[in-house]
Amino acid sequence: MMKLGPIRKKQKAKNGCLTNWLFLAPCLIVIILCAGWPLLRTVFLSFTDATLDNFRGANFIGMDNFVALARDNEWWRAVLNTFVIAIISVPMETFLGMIIALILHKNFRGRGWMRAIVLIPWTIPTIVSARMWAWMLNDVYGIVNELLIKASLIDAPIPWIASNTLSIVSIILVDVWKTTPYMALLLLAGLQSLPQDCFEAAEVDSIPFTKTLIKIILPLMKPTIIVAMIFRTLDALRIFDLIYVLSNGNSSNATMSIYARKHLVDYADVGYGSAAATMLLFFVVFLGIIYVPFNRKKIQDLD
Repeated sequence: MMKLGPIRKKQKAKNGCLTNWLFLAPCLIVIILCAGWPLLRTVFLSFTDATLDNFRGANFIGMDNFVALARDNEWWRAVLNTFVIAIISVPMETFLGMIIALILHKNFRGRGWMRAIVLIPWTIPTIVSARMWAWMLNDVYGIVNELLIKASLIDAPIPWIASNTLSIVSIILVDVWKTTPYMALLLLAGLQSLPQDCFEAAEVDSIPFTKTLIKIILPLMKPTIIVAMIFRTLDALRIFDLIYVLSNGNSSNATMSIYARKHLVDYADVGYGSAAATMLLFFVVFLGIIYVPFNRKKIQDLD
């Protein structure tokens, strides 16, 4: 009887594990069919000379597409644009999102309505918001230039989207406007999960808010901030629809996803475009492999 106890526990754990996999099976099958197979197909096509005209008769050419990609200056410009947008926009969204989350965490009249209003930019479809901002930033009839001229801040209309430099700035600002509510929502959830005794004790002791923020809130919020920035960074590297609608896929401000789409659709070069998409996948997976375990260790150290 003494020996049957551990055996029964192992059998019970094994049955529980099997039950969990059975419940997860439908979800895993859908993911494999909807995401896994197209992903593997894209990786396979990146090693061929497939085109839209000769899709089925494609020949295996090895690493030729990736070699050509490495020699393409336009590709490296797209890589640079992608990382510039991600490196600048994500910290700005985190900073502004933290400010909004701290405000919405306070008890004041109309807080529920304020939370709903703040989320409006995030709930608007990206294509709609991008087209809206494209009209507003237009250098001929855009309202942004009109307001700046009336305020005597500029003398002549500024080509926000047509200019190579200002187009990246415009994309970053629109992306920050669009995604800051999402970061605020994540950070607000983290704030609400913190022990409220710390805040009450700080108010009783009349500790200044800045000191409370630096000594209590930010250290306790660090795991939430890290996780939010990880997910947002990986998402920012795949940015496509905002830039495509806002600037019509201009090559000067194209990202890796825009570059891949142009070769896949506009140039009908499926093999080369798939190689660009595969490299984008490589960057995302590579950063995820490095970023997630490193920050998981930091979070465990904080706990």
